[in-house]
Amino acid sequence: MIQRRTLLGGAAALPAAFAAPALAQPAGSRVLRYVPHANLPNIDPFTNTAFVARDHAFLVFDQLYGMNERFEPQPQMAEGHVTEDDGKLWRFTLRENLKFHDGSPVRGRDCVASIRRWGRRDAFGQELLARVADMKEESDRVFSIRLNRPFPRMLEAFSKVTTSCLFIMPERLANVDPFTNLTEAVGSGPFRFVQNEWVPGSRLAYTRNLDYVPRQDGTPSMTAGPKVAHFDRVEWHIMPDAATASAALQSGEIDWWEQPTADLFPLFLRGAGARNIKVEVINNSGLIGIFRPNHLVAPFNNPAVRRAVLTAVNQMDFMTAVIGSSGVEGYNDLRREGIGYFAPDSPSASNVGLDKLKKDIAAARRELEAAGAMGARMVLMNATDLASINAATLVGADLFRRMGFNVDLVSTDWGTVVARRASKNPLDQGGWSGFFTFWSGVDHWNPASHAAIRGHGDNAWPGWPNIPAMEQQRNAWFDASDEASAKAATTEMQRIAFEEVPYVPVGMYYQPTAYRRNLSGMLKGQPPLFWNLRRG
Repeated sequence: MIQRRTLLGGAAALPAAFAAPALAQPAGSRVLRYVPHANLPNIDPFTNTAFVARDHAFLVFDQLYGMNERFEPQPQMAEGHVTEDDGKLWRFTLRENLKFHDGSPVRGRDCVASIRRWGRRDAFGQELLARVADMKEESDRVFSIRLNRPFPRMLEAFSKVTTSCLFIMPERLANVDPFTNLTEAVGSGPFRFVQNEWVPGSRLAYTRNLDYVPRQDGTPSMTAGPKVAHFDRVEWHIMPDAATASAALQSGEIDWWEQPTADLFPLFLRGAGARNIKVEVINNSGLIGIFRPNHLVAPFNNPAVRRAVLTAVNQMDFMTAVIGSSGVEGYNDLRREGIGYFAPDSPSASNVGLDKLKKDIAAARRELEAAGAMGARMVLMNATDLASINAATLVGADLFRRMGFNVDLVSTDWGTVVARRASKNPLDQGGWSGFFTFWSGVDHWNPASHAAIRGHGDNAWPGWPNIPAMEQQRNAWFDASDEASAKAATTEMQRIAFEEVPYVPVGMYYQPTAYRRNLSGMLKGQPPLFWNLRRG
């Protein structure tokens, strides 16, 4: 098993061993400096499904409905709504005096255009648009959606925090082809994106939106309730090197490091930095690791080959490499195994098919031989700038070689992986065989936003599985009249998934975050949120 690299001979030596970046931070500064888990090469929150794009978008854009920690939709930009005609007509009213950062008012037409653009790209949105008979602006503050059949999960769709989220943008941006990346970010959220300071791979900056009016009611909880910006400026500093980020956090030159690596937890928990640094898990839904094969090209166009990988996988090997075997406050062990195709704490979870995860390399080799794929070439993409993905990929590359694959490991950055995974070309023309990535447990909570389990071919998330039976059960879940029927549909989806293998689940872990103790008001849940956060 490949273990996570050790950065230090002695953790306490870190500040002296690495020079911190020059980010002077005076006491009482109203600038928040943050290190995200990845670089942001594409600022379009609809075309870019990476978490970092969503996290960026929550500063800049707002949603019609927010979602609290109990996963309950709450009005946000919307003042409220009414339904008529047995749930087939929805009429939404916007709050007064909503403005975009360019000074234009937020109107019903902006909402309609945003919903259409989002719905072309998002799994939940696609289901909504399939039921829309008409969607129009009735006045500047009112728009309506007429359905050809009821869609009771409308507010869940509007408020979801899984990628891609429904963010409202000006009509001129929302009318851009949904398969073309936006080059500007103009929203109505609590912070403005400072476009001319954006240096991809280095820094992003946001300033407080002085025109933003928080909701006057509700309690701050995840993305719901009043959003109050206490910082005048938020800066994202891209630091792919863990030692550099650690040194900057200890010196106070950054305030918050989203995803510290596990080998540094002892330093923050018990070392010299413990007095000034807090380490805690704020996303209790966890992160689920997956190996996504390309269903269009050999060897993974053969379901028997995909099933052989299931037979070989030991989920705890992957999670130990990603997060280590120690814990933090509230979590004695940050790893979980026995993970199927839905988050283990969700209503959709099931034990069906988990026996297919056999941890048996010898049996997997026999399956690979029987499938005629022993020695087959696979192009495995790796994002070395993301510690979790890099760790999982190295474990996976070792596993695949022991199974009998001829592994071509292509190491690059996450942005390049995201760009290349869009290619449907053969391997000898720049194509790919598979990659590892992580989804929040909330992403796998139910079929609505679970993009990786879908089986709708060319319209599916990269990997493009074509599994009609999966789509039938997904539709059955949407149309379920009670919880028992919904659970029956998701249980059948998991059974199908263990046969067809849209992806291979490789375990789940809880990722702590680390921040200076002089920060207060940090909201639980996900994504990382910057409103209501203050110094002192």
